[in-house]
Amino acid sequence: MKITGLNLDIVWKNKEKNFKVIENELHRQEADIFLLPEMFSTGFCMDASEVADKNYESLEFLQKMAKEKNAAFSGSAPVEEDGKFYNRMYFVHPDGNADFYDKRHLFSFSGEDKVYTPGKKRVIVNYKGFRILLQVCYDLRFPVFARNNDDYDMILYVANWPEKRVEAWEHLLKARAIENLCFVFGLNRIGTDGNNLFYQESSHCFFADGREISQKEGNLVKAELNLEELKDFRNHFQFLNDRDSFEIKL
Repeated sequence: MKITGLNLDIVWKNKEKNFKVIENELHRQEADIFLLPEMFSTGFCMDASEVADKNYESLEFLQKMAKEKNAAFSGSAPVEEDGKFYNRMYFVHPDGNADFYDKRHLFSFSGEDKVYTPGKKRVIVNYKGFRILLQVCYDLRFPVFARNNDDYDMILYVANWPEKRVEAWEHLLKARAIENLCFVFGLNRIGTDGNNLFYQESSHCFFADGREISQKEGNLVKAELNLEELKDFRNHFQFLNDRDSFEIKL
């Protein structure tokens, strides 16, 4: 499985410009999955009534890209649906069919919980033999919600995680890989947003033992994942058999 993430300097509140940048950056790239940051079309914005997709613009863009590249595309966007706003992570398959996960843990420090509605379920996608857990930014701080019940092989995290707290982002990504015996690909944005928050390049892919397996090429982060290697590792180190059971209340 080949994954390519785009370290995107998101243009604040400008979907068309962001779509164009993404198209240009990925024009000559090939992968099984292309990953985009949290709120890739607008930036992490609390002006939901202004920026949220009302006609699934971001989804339609991902569907177009998925069909053109014959690959899966994933990233989150603000969406208005039935009078509510969601920070919605899409996973669009090459044929255009889409799974989605609404961010469960809303970032109260920024007031996200006052604007957006939390998701009510954990979402695992099946793609090319991999079982993939979808997660968004602040979800990373809550290990019980991401606990591996032998039901996934990889976690995809998309984020707008500022430089001032980047140590937590990088350490927790590695921790999730180790404790859940899985691949973890965490994609953060770069640049400065409309709130004057700076985001340094800090995207990574980790194997189940904590090793980094990604390479950086300009604004791209690439990793090749071997499912058989993961299965062999899990068979040898059967730590998940000793895990505690938790009840997640949604």
